[in-house]
Amino acid sequence: MFFHDCFIRGCDSSVLLDSTPQNQAEKDGPPNISLRAFYVIDDAKTKLEQACPRTVSCADIITVAARDVVAMSGGPLWNVLKGRKDGTVSRAAETINLPAPTFNVSQLIQSFAKRGLGIKDVVALSGGHTLGFSHCSSFQARLRNFSSVHDIDPSMNSEFTETLRKKCPKPNKDHNAGQFLDSTASTFYNNYYKQLLAGKGVFGSLFSDYRTKWIVESLAKNQSLFFRELAATMVKLGNIGVIENGEVRLNCRVVN
Repeated sequence: MFFHDCFIRGCDSSVLLDSTPQNQAEKDGPPNISLRAFYVIDDAKTKLEQACPRTVSCADIITVAARDVVAMSGGPLWNVLKGRKDGTVSRAAETINLPAPTFNVSQLIQSFAKRGLGIKDVVALSGGHTLGFSHCSSFQARLRNFSSVHDIDPSMNSEFTETLRKKCPKPNKDHNAGQFLDSTASTFYNNYYKQLLAGKGVFGSLFSDYRTKWIVESLAKNQSLFFRELAATMVKLGNIGVIENGEVRLNCRVVN
């Protein structure tokens, strides 16, 4: 949720705003269909308003929550800068600016560079998928008719591919079907990269390009290095497009 928020208009909690009859908001954009647990942010906001009215923004809540869920799952802890204000604009059409699961490494690097993030940041943030889930629509192109030469992406482990094909049949009537991006989806560690090395990554582009392959290999071997790189990148991400002169929403789902 944190990444999906910051990558559009900066870290302004625009992803939390509900759609209205006049506007379809970011949370209802196609790339955001997998976002869940908005109620967690709502609960935190309610308690904060009771304790410190009109003080803590929804943007800060998302940022702190992202740090806390990583730490509570066994990952690193980092200092979160506060003081963000909440945005008042949220448009589903702008979610097209999120990196697509089908992006190759060049496209990923270009997308991240527009937000002041480098190649190491691309790889480090991808490791956050150790807690993630992906719907079939995000990776089905690797499972069938991959190219004129290969029906299946040849970089994928054959047994893993068959598992995914069973979960994502064609045609697929279950729109909730998909795959956890790590075999231990509730524990935060560097296993995501190890699965990439073994050809068991749902998203495989990072290991197929020389610019990112060596970073994947380094982070797969060294969990402490991964934690340091991720913490540094999360701080950078949290500083994108910060609004300092704006509102503090009373309800994260609607503007004041």
